[in-house]
Amino acid sequence: MTAAAYWERYQPTSGASAARAWFRSDAPALDLSGEWKFRWSPRADGALEFTCPGFDDSDWAVLPVPAHWQLHGYGAPAYTNVRYPFPVRPPYVPTDNPTGDYRVTFRLPPGWPEQRAVLRFDGVDSCFRVWLNGTEIGTAAGSRLPSEFDVTGALNWSAGNLLAVRVHQWSSGSYLEDQDMWWLSGIFRRVTLLARTDGGIEDYFLHADYDHRTGGGTLRADTDAPARIAVPELAIDAAAGQTVSIRAVQPWSAESPRLYAGVLAAGAERIPVRIGFRRVAIAGGLLTVNGRRILLRGVNRHEFDPDRGRAVTQDTMRHDVVLMKRHNINAVRTSHYPPDPHFLELCDEYGLYVIDECDLETHGFLAAGRDPAPDNPADDPRWRDALVDRMRRMVERDKNHPSIIVWSLGNESGAGRNLTAMAEWARGRDPSRPLHYERDPTCRDVDVYSRMYAPHAEVELIGRREEDPLPDAALDARRRAMPFILCEYAHAMGNGPGGLSEYQALFEKYPRCQGGFVWEWIDHGIRVRTGQEEYFAYGGDFGEPLHDGNFVADGLLFPDRTPSPGLHEYKKVVEPVRIGRDGEPLRISNLYDFCDLSHLSFTWCLEQEGTERAAGSLDVPPIGPGESVAVPFPQLPPVTGEAWLTVRAVLAADSPWAAAGHEIGWAQVKIGDAPPRPPGPRTPVVATEREIRVGPGRFDPADGTLTGLGEMPVEGPRLDVWRAPIDNDRSFAREPNEPAWRELGLHRMQHRVDDIAAGPDELVVRTRVAPAATRLGLFVAYRWSAADGALRLTAEVSPDGTWRLPLPRLGLRMAVPAALGNVDWYGLGPGEAYPDSRRAVRVGRFAATVEELQTPYVFPQENGNRAQVRWMTLTDGAGAGLSIAGDPVIDITARRWTSEDLDAARHPADLRPADRIWLNMDHAQHGLGSASCGPGVLPAYRLTAAPAAFTVVFRPLSG
Repeated sequence: MTAAAYWERYQPTSGASAARAWFRSDAPALDLSGEWKFRWSPRADGALEFTCPGFDDSDWAVLPVPAHWQLHGYGAPAYTNVRYPFPVRPPYVPTDNPTGDYRVTFRLPPGWPEQRAVLRFDGVDSCFRVWLNGTEIGTAAGSRLPSEFDVTGALNWSAGNLLAVRVHQWSSGSYLEDQDMWWLSGIFRRVTLLARTDGGIEDYFLHADYDHRTGGGTLRADTDAPARIAVPELAIDAAAGQTVSIRAVQPWSAESPRLYAGVLAAGAERIPVRIGFRRVAIAGGLLTVNGRRILLRGVNRHEFDPDRGRAVTQDTMRHDVVLMKRHNINAVRTSHYPPDPHFLELCDEYGLYVIDECDLETHGFLAAGRDPAPDNPADDPRWRDALVDRMRRMVERDKNHPSIIVWSLGNESGAGRNLTAMAEWARGRDPSRPLHYERDPTCRDVDVYSRMYAPHAEVELIGRREEDPLPDAALDARRRAMPFILCEYAHAMGNGPGGLSEYQALFEKYPRCQGGFVWEWIDHGIRVRTGQEEYFAYGGDFGEPLHDGNFVADGLLFPDRTPSPGLHEYKKVVEPVRIGRDGEPLRISNLYDFCDLSHLSFTWCLEQEGTERAAGSLDVPPIGPGESVAVPFPQLPPVTGEAWLTVRAVLAADSPWAAAGHEIGWAQVKIGDAPPRPPGPRTPVVATEREIRVGPGRFDPADGTLTGLGEMPVEGPRLDVWRAPIDNDRSFAREPNEPAWRELGLHRMQHRVDDIAAGPDELVVRTRVAPAATRLGLFVAYRWSAADGALRLTAEVSPDGTWRLPLPRLGLRMAVPAALGNVDWYGLGPGEAYPDSRRAVRVGRFAATVEELQTPYVFPQENGNRAQVRWMTLTDGAGAGLSIAGDPVIDITARRWTSEDLDAARHPADLRPADRIWLNMDHAQHGLGSASCGPGVLPAYRLTAAPAAFTVVFRPLSG
């Protein structure tokens, strides 16, 4: 029997050096990134002549490194969430195994020492083999982990060098990397040649502890060679291995990321280090940093760029970290693999807590609701060395980052003895950090109880330590004493998530519930340009025979890194300053874990009907963490209409991640109500055979439909209950509404006019709206009247039959001329809002174009709703148009396409503007929830079919 190919071995790495810390030093280093020669082949077993220096590669293509070859026209991206895109027969992969051969030549720069040299690959997907100057160096797997090779014996010191690399798309390692992402291949992180000076440091481990009781710290640098550690700011100059005590030190936390600059020195090598003193512990059943319980306001983060895939640039990483800080995020789970090391440096610098997760997921071995397959790598002893190796390489690479407070064994890989081996190794190497893993409910190998997408009611039980018990009493007692986090919750797919504020209330109520990580940071849409159009592709757009559609687009950022409404909502929900009214004074609460509020300024603005009346600042003392204070109201002028006081907490000075004035938190307090404005005497109804007139309204006498407002032609309005389903409605959701809605026929309602009654001052049109093939329906009475030059409609709705489904929406739809593209409104804004996702919007006057009201979700769906609108105007360039007012409020969307068009589209580029604008004026909509992966809509936000009445007032506007 032939020996297994190296890419099909349980441990395919050979020849690689021992894992060690990732660092930069003053020893020479040569970045080999750039343009490499490249050849793509459909199989893995091609000839090896290309490894020889004399091989003629003049007809090869050129490919950048770092990059993924699928994004440069070789093969195609493919997306699956759980399923492996190849037959499951570990450790084997298909013979048709796309393979990329790489070649690059380089010369050593002048002065390169003729000592030992190491070649480092920071990330190669999924398995690779290396030659230098025709000499084979070794093989490695573990796509998101570093691999280093000693190349001293093969390096040409004074002549040119040829580096040849063969990379395979599939390998045994692919079974360990089923991580809900695009399958993308190639050398996607940096490749570096490192000079290793004689007597230099190969590895080091900084131990910087902090004692919150005394304010002191200790520092020890463990090195593999004689060395010294110097920290001038702390007057430290000590030998490696020596523990130094510091009487007073400023600790590191995500809120105050204090780093001390130091230098490790050994022989001729100097290593700059940044030291953060902090202590992570499980104490009293809580996860603590520096002696305090912390509350994680986190996100899960895949590495992704719409043009570069996982080959993310340092500028993009910094942009992400700055965006996180600006949106009140304080924690990142590196789902589901260690990130580029530069990202962790940024977390150290800017202040983000990190759960660093091992490059491990075997989700395809787990069938929903059943035990994993018996050969699942988590419990198959043949995989033990590979799994422990992955844990070792992560911990050794990242151990010196103060931002990392928890190690994670991986994700969605079932349970088993190999996870236990990983945990035992990690505890032995670094007992200073707790361990995390979610998929084993017994928590036997970890220190933190973690769940995904637990509904609110279950989170409350866990908060009270009253969750369902485990069969093993000892394991149950151990788990019940653990702190709890939601490693994934609030699935941010499409329009959503809803229910964030209810989760946050539980985190703040129960100390055991220490927050969680929204899934996820960014939509993984790949940018595609066709002619003049551009869109972001998802699963299936590249012809994959097996894919999971747009389930890859589930982030708080759109693929181009534009914040979504969900990110704005999350920022508001997790804001670390709470401003509210406590009787007559204001109450300001500090929800930070460590900081007082001295870094913030508080401003206020009084607006009446959306127009500023007065503004100023509040004198707020530097409230300590967890404390509250009552602050007197500012002196306000009298108001005569609806008036709101908006109080904002903003940065008092520039920070590394935002300028002074950046808003951290805000609240609105209602100061005055709009005075009652009863309509004047009603205008008589004028009915003829050709037309019925009610004030400015013109109606068709045959069916009672409004056809015009003044001189403006309109269509409708009439009852509408359909919305283009959001991802949380759709068939893959936990609580799918869309299939039931379609089966009932809510997307194809039919309208029957039962009666048209034109009275002296009111037109009443009675209808029944219902889907075909059912007895269910909705009776609707449209009551039209006019006064003061405005047309008033009261819609009275009552269900016919027993409705067991929620309605998607309940409102009116009408069409107006396409020229009315300028929108002004007074209500909630500036962004969209829905029943269970409206914390981020505030009452005010706002303006936008119809185009700007749209939210370009990667998969088109219901969007753009402006909530609690008092009035809205739609006008043309000359100011002519239409005013719509609620009595008292109405929700409104305005689009250049119908809900049916939105429903049929698969990308925003599919939507074509019509010759009119379609308006939805809603009494209510069903909530958003998180059911695309998490819980559905909470009962308070379900739109049940029940009697309802709502009023809309129309007024034509002249230019």
